[in-house]
Amino acid sequence: MIRSTDDHRDPGYDRDRGGRRIPVESGNRPTPRRNRALAASDRIETSEKSFAKRRRIVEIIGLILVIILVTRLGYVQLYVGPELSAQAQSQRTVEIVEAARRGEITDRNGASLAFTMEARSITVHPSSLRAHIDEGHRLWPDEYEPYEERLEIIADALPDMLDVPDLDDRRENEGRRRQAAEEPEEVGVRDTPGGISSDEILEKLRNEESSYEVLVRNVDPDKAAAIVERFPELVAERQDIRQYPNGAVGANIVGKIGMDGVGQFGFEASRDATLQGVNGGRTVDIATNGIAIPGSTRDQHPPIDGTSYELTIDNDMQYFVQQQVEQARTNSGAQSASAVVLDARSGEILAMAQSGTANPNRDIGRELEEGRNIGNTAISSPFEPGSVAKIITAAGAIEDGVTTPDEVLTVPGSIHMSGVTVNDAWQHDPEPFTTTGIFGKSSNVGTLMLAERLGPDRYAELLHDFGMGQATGVELPGESAGLVPQRPQWSGGTFANLPIGQGMAMTLLQMTGIYQTIANDGERIPPRIIRAETGPDGTVTRAERPEPIRVVSPETARTVRDMFQSTLQSDPTGNQSGTAAGSGLEGYQLSGKTGTAQKVDEATGAYSNSRYHITFAGIAPADDPRFVIGIMLDEPVRGVHGQGGQSAAPLFTDIAAWALNRYNIPPSPPQEDLLILHAH
Repeated sequence: MIRSTDDHRDPGYDRDRGGRRIPVESGNRPTPRRNRALAASDRIETSEKSFAKRRRIVEIIGLILVIILVTRLGYVQLYVGPELSAQAQSQRTVEIVEAARRGEITDRNGASLAFTMEARSITVHPSSLRAHIDEGHRLWPDEYEPYEERLEIIADALPDMLDVPDLDDRRENEGRRRQAAEEPEEVGVRDTPGGISSDEILEKLRNEESSYEVLVRNVDPDKAAAIVERFPELVAERQDIRQYPNGAVGANIVGKIGMDGVGQFGFEASRDATLQGVNGGRTVDIATNGIAIPGSTRDQHPPIDGTSYELTIDNDMQYFVQQQVEQARTNSGAQSASAVVLDARSGEILAMAQSGTANPNRDIGRELEEGRNIGNTAISSPFEPGSVAKIITAAGAIEDGVTTPDEVLTVPGSIHMSGVTVNDAWQHDPEPFTTTGIFGKSSNVGTLMLAERLGPDRYAELLHDFGMGQATGVELPGESAGLVPQRPQWSGGTFANLPIGQGMAMTLLQMTGIYQTIANDGERIPPRIIRAETGPDGTVTRAERPEPIRVVSPETARTVRDMFQSTLQSDPTGNQSGTAAGSGLEGYQLSGKTGTAQKVDEATGAYSNSRYHITFAGIAPADDPRFVIGIMLDEPVRGVHGQGGQSAAPLFTDIAAWALNRYNIPPSPPQEDLLILHAH
C-alpha cells in the first residue's frame, strides 16, 4: 500500500498541534498514551518524596523536643531538685508554740523571790555558715566580707553591741599590768564577773562540724534585734530567764529551775506543774522565705500563764536567820547548822535556813563541788533531838494530872528502867527537884520517873498527837516523816530512850512544831509555806489553814510554857539556874529547852561519846507567844558565839531579839520571883 507523502513522517521529527515539525530524540519518542501515563507516575513519585521529606522533618523536630524535655528533666532532677525539695519542706504546715510565762514567787510582804524575765540567746549554725557568707559575699561584696574576715568582725563586734567587756581584752590588759607590777599569774580576771570572750565566740563560729552553737545567753531583746539585723546569719532565740534576786538567801525553800524550764528542787519543783502554766500555740503555713502565709493561721489557742505564789516566809527574817546560821556554824566549828522560825498561832513558816545553801544564780554543779547544799535539811534530814523532846513528857504529865509544877521529887543520879540503866548528864546523889526543875535542869532520870507515871501506851499516844513519825505535809519536796518505833515494836530499852529524845528521829520542822503546839495553847497546826496564790486571771486565793489538832488543854500549854522558862533562868547561886542560864532577853519572857543527842557511830553502830547533835527549841515571848524557833547544830566543838560549851541557846536569843524588834512586840510583864528548880 502506497502511503501518501503527507503520511510519511520523518523519524527524527514530529509535529505539534499547529502542524509544525519538532525534533524528537531517537528512541524516546513516546506515544501520546504513554506520555500521559508517565506524567501521572512522575506526579505520584514527587508526592511520595515530598511526604517522606516532611515526615523526616517532623521526626527531627520531635526528636529535638524529646531531647529538650529529657535535658530539662535531668536539669530539674539533678540541679534544681534539691532546692525545690528544700522549698517544699519550708512550705509545710508547722505548729508554733507560744510559751506561757512562769508564775512569780514572792514572800509574805510582796518581795520577789523568783520571777521570769524575757531575754534572747544569740545562736548560730556553724556547719552552714560558710555557704551562707560565701553566697552573700558573691551577691553583695560590699556588705558581706569574705568568710574568715566576717567571722572575726562578728566576734569582735558582739561585746560592743552588748555593751559588756571583752574578757580577752581585759585579760590582755591585766597581763600587762601584772608584768608591770610583777603580780602572780593567778591574779587575773577569771574571777571578775561579767563580760564575754570574743576568742570563744570566734572558736564557736569556726566550728564547722557543729550544727548549733549558743554564742551569748541572757541578751536584752532590743540588743538581740540589732545584732541579727547587722548579722543576718545569726539567730536571736527567745529565752525566758528565771531570776533569783536574793541569791542563796532562801534558795533551800525557793529552789531553782533547769535550762529546760522544769523545777529542779525546792518550791520550784514541788509546784512546777502550776508554776509553768500551759503553753499556747497555732498552726500556720510557712512560705519559702520563712514567713507565715497570710490567712493560713488556724487552731489558735493563747497561752495560760502559770500560777503565782505568795509564800509565808519573811524575806528579811530569812536573810537575818540565814546569816546567823552561817556565823554559828563558823563560830562553833559545826559540820552544819539550821534554824526554823514559825508563827506561833498559824504555824506558818517565817524562816527556814541552813548553812552552805547553794546560790541558784550560779552553776549548780560548781556549787555542789564546793560543798554547798541544794536540799532542805530542815525537812529532809531527821536526827535524834535529845532533851528538847522532854517537853512531850512534861505536857503529858501536866495534862493527865500525874504531877504539878511545884511537886518535889527525889531524883537519883541514875535509874534502871525497861531493862537498861540511864544516868543524868552529871553525877549527883539523890536531889530534890521540882517538876519544873527536872526540865529546867534537864534531868534524864527525873523525866523517866514522870514518864513511868504516864506509861508506854499513853506516851506512844502523845508522840502521835504531837505529829512524830508523820510528815507535816508542808508544800516542799523531799520531806521526811522521821522515825518513831511503832508501839508493838518497842523492845525493853525503847521506853527508856524515847522520853529523853533518843531512839527516835525527827526533822527540825517537826521538832519546832512540838513547841508550836505548846505556844498555840495546845493546838497543833501543821506548818505551811504557801500563804496565797494568784491565778492566771488575777484571782487571789488565800491558802486554807490546816485543821488544828488538839493535843493538850490551853491550861496545860500555858503551864508548860511557864515551867520551861526555867531553862533560861539565871540565879547567882546557881541552884535555880537552868541549862541555858544567861541566854535570857531583857524585857521579855522566853521559854525553851536545850538538847544534846549522841550521834550513832557508823563504825560501831553504838552511840558516840564525842559526836553530838546540839539542839534548842523555844517560844518568844512565853507570856504571849508570837514566834517559835528551832535550832540544830551538827557536831559543834564550841558555842555558837565561839565561847566554851556547845549550847545553841544564844542563837535562839539572837533570832528572838531580832524578830521581836522587827514586829514591834511589846515587852512582857516583869517576873518578880524565880521559879523553884531545886528544893532545899
